[in-house]
Amino acid sequence: MFNKILIANRGEIACRVIKTAKKMGITTVAIYSDADKNALHVEMADEAIHIGPPPANQSYIVIDKVMAAIKESGAQAVHPGYGFLSENSKFAEALEAEGVAFVGPPVGAIESMGDKITSKKIAQDANVSTVPGYMGLIEDAEEAVKISNEVGYPVMIKASAGGGGKGMRIAWNDDEAREGFQSSKNEAANSFGDDRIFIEKFITQPRHIEIQVLCDSHGNGIYLGERECSIQRRQQKVVEEAPSPFLDEATRKAMGEQAVALAQAVGYASAGTVEFIVDGQKNFYFLEMNTRLQVEHPVTELITGVDLVEQMIRVANGEKLSITQDDVTLTGWAIENRLYAEDPYRGFLPSIGRLTRYRPPAETAAYTPGVAAGDAGDVVVRNDTGVYEGGEISMYYDPMIAKLCTWAPTRETAIEAMRVALDSFEVEGIGHNLPFLSAVMDHPIFIKGDMTTAFIEEQYPDGFVGVALPDEDLKRIAAASAAMNRVAEIRRARVSGRLDNHERKVGDAWNVTLQDTSFDVTIAADKVGATVTFDDGTAMRVSGNWTPGDQLANMMVDDTPLVMKVGKVSGGFRVRSRGADLTVHVRTPRQAELARKMPVKVAPDTSKLLLCPMPGLIVKVDVEEGQEVQEGQALCTVEAMKMENILRAERKGVVSKINAVAGDSLAVDDVIMEFEG
Repeated sequence: MFNKILIANRGEIACRVIKTAKKMGITTVAIYSDADKNALHVEMADEAIHIGPPPANQSYIVIDKVMAAIKESGAQAVHPGYGFLSENSKFAEALEAEGVAFVGPPVGAIESMGDKITSKKIAQDANVSTVPGYMGLIEDAEEAVKISNEVGYPVMIKASAGGGGKGMRIAWNDDEAREGFQSSKNEAANSFGDDRIFIEKFITQPRHIEIQVLCDSHGNGIYLGERECSIQRRQQKVVEEAPSPFLDEATRKAMGEQAVALAQAVGYASAGTVEFIVDGQKNFYFLEMNTRLQVEHPVTELITGVDLVEQMIRVANGEKLSITQDDVTLTGWAIENRLYAEDPYRGFLPSIGRLTRYRPPAETAAYTPGVAAGDAGDVVVRNDTGVYEGGEISMYYDPMIAKLCTWAPTRETAIEAMRVALDSFEVEGIGHNLPFLSAVMDHPIFIKGDMTTAFIEEQYPDGFVGVALPDEDLKRIAAASAAMNRVAEIRRARVSGRLDNHERKVGDAWNVTLQDTSFDVTIAADKVGATVTFDDGTAMRVSGNWTPGDQLANMMVDDTPLVMKVGKVSGGFRVRSRGADLTVHVRTPRQAELARKMPVKVAPDTSKLLLCPMPGLIVKVDVEEGQEVQEGQALCTVEAMKMENILRAERKGVVSKINAVAGDSLAVDDVIMEFEG
């Protein structure tokens, strides 16, 4: 077995690989850019080597720099993680030339299946059903438009070397095909150093289901079930689960056998994933093969008990697979939610800055990768992360900062465990998508398992604006808030000395206002909790150990858990629970009466300004001062976290002033341009 492995990656996947390597007794080496000097993966590794400036194309994907680090460290093997150089055949060749083991498939398999165009041709030659499209190289935007018309709109414009949603655009007409081609080409060049583009038919109402395969260099190959990855935004997965709630055993077997046959046809050896589009009749079409470890691999590990990273390392060491297809058993249900540094209330735009608070829910103490989830308890919580409290979220890399996973014997209990875990996750200092993830977990379509890849755009066509909780949930939060406010009032009275003077200053009658709903309540407290009675006569029993200053409240309301992220605001609390972000005011009846007479603050008018929606770099400005623009017209392009974002005019107008030019770095809400009347 190898004595030392270098991880040619960063963030949570580097940390994930380090955990398994250490479990196997292997020394680990991290690489890092200037931006990652204090990163978690650097701290976790036994050794760390600096490789350059923050941009990935000047550090993490520069083969010569990574090779120099390998030589300096004396590492015998390299695990590439995902993204960066993980599917770069030239990198694998460079390792082979130096006698360093690549913890991944052979060069030939990477070239055959890692390239999206070549892999489709191989699949077609092997009589595998594929999505219609044009597999040749496309020279320019006009050729992209011509091909798109031949294939028929809508089309998917994709980077040949792409992955993780980078270099992908859906086009519904000629203008979108023209714009999408150029943006995809730019993103592909920046993210992968390969700007080749192809086009395929975009199938409406599809499900994205993928098969995990594992092969060795001795001709053995197995599949470890499937993962449902249909909840996506901009072709980037957000929620994954295993198994799929849609597949039956016959379809699973057919897909699995086809995936293994395809992998073995190219001499594949390592962990890999064959992705399929599956329609409503369970017809499946080969989409692509990812010749690397997938982001969502934890859910497969949780239902199979197989440590995929360990298997990859053993295969790279020349070992035979220790398990056969008959040994693979799918147990229980696992769900993964990706925590992104992005603001769901601003169109999911990237957010950067310092994590002033980062407190994930407690992981199951007994759980380690490779331990069957059922052996670790009735419910398993796993959080794969690459950040820590006080660390910086950089604009240079992917915005995913953690992968929160839960496992339980049934899908229903796994979902409920995820709801509690999401509510228990504390993140402050940056925008994050925790409220959106909570909303998905409570969405009836997800609960039924009827989602498609169009779920987000269909259910949130105008973007995510938060969650409106039903009255019963509002009453539970109101009851808990009233009880918590009473505890806070008693604390204040004691600090001021009022209670010591035997003056009764903490009353029993209160008004609780949240989500434009008002409740008059009466509190009767005792040593173990409080009974909160509403003006309609209903009562709720509240208990918990919350004390003023605690930012997480684990309460029981009528013997049902209620987890709330709590912040103090004037006259009450800011509460996050079940996807809702609420301002909860708890007032005396007199205070509530006066509050209703207060004028509502009017937000400033920014309708004549184009504000930068995220911290980023201006790539280009498409208009000039004095130019008339139409609704939907492209105004400029902002790049952040390796993604290009085209900002468009919301209405017809005339550009009166432009405050930024290509190359400028802007902060959130910086004024890019102004408009007349």
